[in-house]
Formats: sequence, C-alpha cells, structure tokens
Amino acid sequence: MDFTVKRSAQVVAFLLVSAAVTQALYTALYLLSPEGSRLAIWSAEAVIFALLAAFAASPMVHSQRLTVGWGAIFAAAVLNVVQVGVGLTMFTPFLNAAGESEALAPMAGAVVAYSFFVYNAAKMLLALAAVMFGLARMQAGGAGKVLGGAAALVGAVAVLANAASMAMGRDVFGELPLAGGSGVLATLLLALCVKSAAAQDR
Repeated sequence: MDFTVKRSAQVVAFLLVSAAVTQALYTALYLLSPEGSRLAIWSAEAVIFALLAAFAASPMVHSQRLTVGWGAIFAAAVLNVVQVGVGLTMFTPFLNAAGESEALAPMAGAVVAYSFFVYNAAKMLLALAAVMFGLARMQAGGAGKVLGGAAALVGAVAVLANAASMAMGRDVFGELPLAGGSGVLATLLLALCVKSAAAQDR
C-alpha cells in the first residue's frame, strides 16, 4: 500500500481521534477509581503516539502552508511517547521507593512533575496545531468555517492554559482541569480539520 500525503493525513486524523478517546477514558477511569491501573491505556497511547509521529512526518515535509501545524503534531507525538514512557517505566519504582523511604518522596514527586510538564508541552503543541489548521479551514470558507473557528479558538485557549501549567505547575488552575480538558477538545477538533486542510495544502 502506498501512503500518499492524503492517506497519511487520514491516518493522522484517525490517530488524533484515538488519542482524544484514550485520554477521555483515562480521565473517566481516574474519577471512578483513582488507585486503579493505567498500564493498558498508557501502553495503547504509546503505540498511538509513536505511529502518529511516523505518519505526521510525511505531510510535514511535503506541506507548503501548514508546515508549522504538521511540525507541532510531530513534535507533540514524540513528547507524548516520552511522557507515557515515564509513566510506564518510572512511576511505579519511584512511588514504591518513596513509600519505603520518606527521603525519596521528593524524587518521586519530581518524576511525576516532569511527566506532567512534558504532558502539558505536548498538549500545547497539539493546541498550536489546532490553531494553525483551524485558521486554514476558516480561510477556505464554506461549511467548514465554523469548525475552523472553533478549532482555532479552543486551540488558543489550550495553548495558553498548558503554557501556564508548564510555567507555574499543574495546580495553577486548582481543581479545574482547564489545561488537560481544553487540550483534549483541541485535539479532537484538530482531527476534524486535518483531512480537509491537508487536501487544500497545495
């Protein structure tokens, strides 16, 4: 099978929707069972984001007007693989060690904080991509103008919210999940814009 730019964009859109679904599922499971295992979801996300990096690379190098948007998707996918990898390989050992020795608690906290920093950086980049693709969809006019406007607006909010979380910590908005929630919504709207925007990027 030949993976043209158009077909790669379709795969990217599917993977973005899949990522948004897994992150919504993660949040739902956390609310239902905060102590439950997340390994299955993290493992699925690792595969999704690794594939996303691969399939976003082709449109990125062939794009004429949306290079920044595709580059943001590619970079976000790579960062998400790193973030999920930290969760899969480091959370349990460090948290177990912290439970046995109080002196190691700051180290465990630092690992968790680093993971969330990378998470917010990836969300910020996907939100930036939503802004870029949303603006491109708006410029194309037609029925997609409303979708493009929504993607650009939500993306802008998510960029600011996740940048604030990176700079001031994940508790900057208190109990309000503004950074993560707006990031997931921006990812979903980005997925809806990707295919059509890619077709217009000539």
